[in-house]
Amino acid sequence: MKTINKSFKDTVKEVWHAFIGIGRHFVRTLDHMSWPAIVAMCVVLALFLTILPLVITLFIAVLIVKLAINVFGDKKQHG
Repeated sequence: MKTINKSFKDTVKEVWHAFIGIGRHFVRTLDHMSWPAIVAMCVVLALFLTILPLVITLFIAVLIVKLAINVFGDKKQHG
């Protein structure tokens, strides 16, 4: 019978092997890509990593402003 309770060492080893497998798959994929495809992938990845934090930051800023308007605006209307 197979046990479902793994030790911490077994779990870390399994995660390590998964990362190694992902890395090998990534290297094999890059090996089969042409140079223009690699450049295009790098540009898209750079744009994604640049724009995504900006979008998240602006979204949080708008939510904070909206929350502040609701909190301080309600007191003035009912006062």
